[in-house]
Amino acid sequence: MTLYRAIGLMSGTSMDGVDIALVETDGENVVRFRATGSRPYSDEDRALLRAALDEAAGIEARGVAIGAVSAAEKMVTDRHAEAVETFLADNNLKAADIDLVGFHGQTVLHRPKQRLTIQIGDGAALARRLGIAVVYDFRAADVAAGGEGAPIVPVFHRALAQASSKENFLPGPLALLNIGGVANVTFVDDGFDPIACDTGPGNALLDDLMLAHTGQPIDRHGHTAARGRVDEAALARLLDDPFFDLPPPKSLDRNHFSRVAVAHLSLEDAAATLTAFTAASVGRLLPLLPQAPKSLIVCGGGAHNPILVRELVQRLPCTVTTADVCGWSADFMEAQAFAYLAVRSKRGLPYTYPTTTGVPTPMTGGVLAEP
Repeated sequence: MTLYRAIGLMSGTSMDGVDIALVETDGENVVRFRATGSRPYSDEDRALLRAALDEAAGIEARGVAIGAVSAAEKMVTDRHAEAVETFLADNNLKAADIDLVGFHGQTVLHRPKQRLTIQIGDGAALARRLGIAVVYDFRAADVAAGGEGAPIVPVFHRALAQASSKENFLPGPLALLNIGGVANVTFVDDGFDPIACDTGPGNALLDDLMLAHTGQPIDRHGHTAARGRVDEAALARLLDDPFFDLPPPKSLDRNHFSRVAVAHLSLEDAAATLTAFTAASVGRLLPLLPQAPKSLIVCGGGAHNPILVRELVQRLPCTVTTADVCGWSADFMEAQAFAYLAVRSKRGLPYTYPTTTGVPTPMTGGVLAEP
């Protein structure tokens, strides 16, 4: 069994910074977690990313990167390089100690129905600067083949769930809920391919609300929502979207939903309602799964919002816990996943499936850039 020492890098739709994780893995059943770290984006970095998101809305084909998108791609590449360089120094590691880097980049556009997904970040430039082989552009092959291109970490979730099953501390079937800018669920039942899809809004609507009203893109620990009340009429309007009736697999662009339904509410009530919306959208998915999960494990930034976790507990018919309680990392799971996916890509192993992205057959993906 060959184990690769791989670094995974993730910059999610919440646009808060770069997460980094070192993993030793064969890309199949063995996953050994090592050091983790992060590098936050500056206010200027986030402003550039928001400008790139706005500009990217007009892009009709891959390979078109001008203006803010081009500037943001260079910035994203530089920040990821800086994150890795600092991480290596902090952990007394050299480039030669690392076999692969899994570089997700920053999603600025995701329209799978148009067979178009764009994650900015120059993988070849990153490989040259670091002197380490880099796997990047993880979603494009799936989308080109007719898949949704998201979510793509369920195969990693399956590896975690299978390990927990062997240790007998989590009964199946399980669901893992990742709450970043967009929320997605992986349903794992022993002996079957994982089933996965985006569930609806994660933190994006709430983050945008807080940025517009306070200048800070986060309701830290749910403090604002805790002071508000859920407007059930507004929540019903938010849930009246055809997306929620679609069976998995399915995926969303970060900007699919609007805050119009809560525009008339106070900041506190709007925050409470949008928080409830994220939880209720997960509840809308569960009847579309083969069976209800016995446990749902929350990871991603949303796991640190106790008001959101409370809403999940109140609205879902299963046990709800967090990744940290299970001995996993709520904060770094996606970075760990991209280290794992980089190894699967290097080995030519599939990481998207008909049941996770709707791609016709299980397939691998990613582009390998040598230093």
